[in-house]
Amino acid sequence: MKELSMSRMDIAALITALGGREPLQQLLGVGPSAVSNYLTKGSLPTRARPLICQALQERGYQVDPQTLGITALPAVKSGRPHAPKRHGAAILMIVGGGIAAYKALEVSRRLQDHGITVTGVMTKAAQQFITPLSLSALTAQKTYTDLFSLTDEAEMGHIRLARETDLVVVVPATANLMARAAQGLADDLATTLLLATTAPVIMAPAMNPAMWSHAATQANLATLRKRGIDMIGPVAGDTACGEEGEGRMSGPETIVTAVLAKLAQAVSADDLTGRHALVTSGPTIEPLDAVRFISNHSSGRQGHAIAEALAKRGARVTVVSGPVNIPDPAGVKMIRVETAEQMLEACMAALPADIAICTAAVADWRARERVEGKIKKHPSDAAAPTLFLTENPDILARLSSHSQRPKLVIGFAAETDGLQANASEKLQRKGCDWILANAVSPDGSSETVFGNAQNKVSLMTGDGQERWPMMLKTELAHKLVQRIIDTIGAVNAKS
Repeated sequence: MKELSMSRMDIAALITALGGREPLQQLLGVGPSAVSNYLTKGSLPTRARPLICQALQERGYQVDPQTLGITALPAVKSGRPHAPKRHGAAILMIVGGGIAAYKALEVSRRLQDHGITVTGVMTKAAQQFITPLSLSALTAQKTYTDLFSLTDEAEMGHIRLARETDLVVVVPATANLMARAAQGLADDLATTLLLATTAPVIMAPAMNPAMWSHAATQANLATLRKRGIDMIGPVAGDTACGEEGEGRMSGPETIVTAVLAKLAQAVSADDLTGRHALVTSGPTIEPLDAVRFISNHSSGRQGHAIAEALAKRGARVTVVSGPVNIPDPAGVKMIRVETAEQMLEACMAALPADIAICTAAVADWRARERVEGKIKKHPSDAAAPTLFLTENPDILARLSSHSQRPKLVIGFAAETDGLQANASEKLQRKGCDWILANAVSPDGSSETVFGNAQNKVSLMTGDGQERWPMMLKTELAHKLVQRIIDTIGAVNAKS
């Protein structure tokens, strides 16, 4: 079969212009795997040329029939199915120079499906992957590339762009772009806009796993987060460079969900003003001797994400955290502890609170007696030393039964098996209001919760349970906080 050779980016742009993969499948009478093969091989069957050309023309595009390249934009009033419905929400999308740039096209299309106006800004490097025309064709808006354009700068275009937007989203946020933003550089249109805007900013990082884990990138990440910039991902998986690890950009659907949540927050950012929320996060460590301890793999990511989401909705947040290696959530009071007993003491001291969310993975047991110094291994000893353990205090149960009990007490149940049964039993035994049950896979699979950027939970209440799909921990945090707001509002309405 003869094929029409095209770049992966050009095919992705065509797919997006057609409205997604499904319309292309229907147009050509093929299945999802065929479309995936087109992208992988960088080619389309020759028979597809007239069909795609006609479909694009019907949507208002002018197309080169030989190359299928888009040569002119559709009119704004073209009536194409995904034309933006201007209802006031406006997004400034900065496209960074990475292989994931082509996904920005899909993000822009999906945002418009929600009636959001998208204006594109592309770095010089981004133009090596997709063209400004492709983005303009999908947004029906001019795409900006040059800080020193005379036409745009006659009206101080960069200031206007920075201020006349509800949200700035960077897709993808490369290591270079994050570094320049963290340093406050303004050496191109993208970084100038990031420095000049007063709107909220969301970044979707994408880079090689080694670049993401590098100390410099992590330092830049901490700086940007401290300034209030939200990070969506990255996630673990195969990257374009052929390596596997954390660094892959989150999918378009996840990014769009985060954007919608952020826009909702902007409308109701003070929903929890006047409320005090107590959050436990991370692991506890229980010393055996001067050098050894009992602990677990909890990273603190979920607890920290929930704390930051609560703060962004106006709550006064106290976080009691065990030892973690992640940046502090923005806008919260941090109390650092090590042991379960220290965590309990800090939680009791933080009361009264309106909301308590216990995400910390508290060690159930500690050494009955801690050995002073180091337990020595002697060649003459045939057997290992015997450890005597005693039970740690149950922080969740204590908060649930306290005389100053928060109005809403939420716990987490991490289980390796019998998830639903164990979580239901824990809900009753602890006396809390909600339990979020999540399976912790011991085999290192993608479902593993500890240390992962994603989580999958079932929300269990006295009224039943809801199974939430796999999502970023930041996304789960916002979803949970919204549920809390809805519940507290309902309670207040009855009182």
